[in-house]
Amino acid sequence: MLGQRKLLIAASGTGGHLFPALAVAEELPEYDIHWLGVRDRLEQKLIPPHYPLHTINFAGVQGKTPWARLRPLWQFWGAFWQTRQLLKQGHFQGVFTTGGYIAAPAILAARSLGRVALLHESNALPGKVTRWLAPWCTLVALGTPASLAYLKSKRLNLRVTGTPVRPDILHPGDLELPIPKEVPLILVMGGSQGAVAINRLVRETVHRWLEAGAWVVHLTGNNDPDAQSVQHPHYLVFPFFEPMGPLLHRADIVISRAGASALAELTLTGTPALLIPYPYAAEDHQTVNAEVLVSAGAAEMIPQSALTGDRLGRIILEWLGQPQKLQAMAENARQLAMPNSSQQVADLIRTLIPAP
Repeated sequence: MLGQRKLLIAASGTGGHLFPALAVAEELPEYDIHWLGVRDRLEQKLIPPHYPLHTINFAGVQGKTPWARLRPLWQFWGAFWQTRQLLKQGHFQGVFTTGGYIAAPAILAARSLGRVALLHESNALPGKVTRWLAPWCTLVALGTPASLAYLKSKRLNLRVTGTPVRPDILHPGDLELPIPKEVPLILVMGGSQGAVAINRLVRETVHRWLEAGAWVVHLTGNNDPDAQSVQHPHYLVFPFFEPMGPLLHRADIVISRAGASALAELTLTGTPALLIPYPYAAEDHQTVNAEVLVSAGAAEMIPQSALTGDRLGRIILEWLGQPQKLQAMAENARQLAMPNSSQQVADLIRTLIPAP
C-alpha cells in the first residue's frame, strides 16, 4: 500500500523470541510487516499464516575453536548483506527485534542504511547481542528493571516496558479440558522446546500428586520418547498446548523453566511457580531471570542438579497443603506484572517510525 509504514521484524528460534514479537505485531495493524527468520526453526510454522517470512542462512557465532567459529562469521556477513538488501529493496523504514543471534545482522543492516532499529531484551541479564549492539540501536526496550543494572554504564536510550505476551494470557477464554473446577491443578512446562530432564523427574513422582487428589497437565515438548510412558485419567500429557492463557489462569502450581517470556506470563496470571532454570542457558541467564521472581516472593527456585524426583514430589505435596502460601505467591507475582507491555512497545515503534 502506497505510503504505508513498513517494518521488518527479526525474531527466530524459540517461543521466547517469537511470541513477544508476535504480540507487538498484532498491535500494529496499520503497518506492512514482514518477518526475518532462519530456515528450519519455529518461525517456519508460526509466521507464514500471518506475515511474509524471509529467511537467511545464519546460525550464530558458536563453537569453541577458531575453526568452529570461522564458518558462522562468514555466514554473518552473508546474512548482513542479505538483510541490508531486503531492507533497501523493500523500502522498510525500520527493524524491530527481540534479540538472539538474528538481531545482529538485522540491527547492523538497518543502521548502515540510517534506518530505525529497536531491540527488545526480555531477560534480566541482557544477552551478548544486546550488550554488544545496544549502542547501535535507536532504542532498547527492557522486560524488567533488573536489566538496568547491566546497561546503566552505557549511554543508551532505554525504556522499561515489560515483556509482551500472547493476547490469550491477558484475555483468557474457557479452558477446554475436562478438569473439575474444585480439584488442584499442577502444570508442568519446559518452554517451547520442552525439558526432558524435568519430564523424567515429574514421571518419577507424579503418582504421589495424583494420589493426593491433584490433576496434572504435562507439556513435554516434541523430543521426549517416553512422553506417554505414564498413563492415568487425571494426568494429561501434550507436546504443547494452545491457548496457554486459560491453562495458566486455571493452574494452582506451575513447574517451569525460567525463560523470560514464561515468567512474564506467570506474573500476569498470578500463578505460583517452582522454577528449575535450564542449566546450560547462555551465561546462566535463566537463573538471573528466576531470581527476580524469587526475591519478590512470587516463586521458588531449585537448580536442576539439586533436584530429585523424590524432592520434587515432596515440595509440591507441601505446597498443595499450604493454600495461604500459594495465595501470597500469587499476589506477589501480580505485583510484578506489566499488562500493557505490547502496547508500550508498539507505541515506541509508532514514535520512531511515524506515519509518512
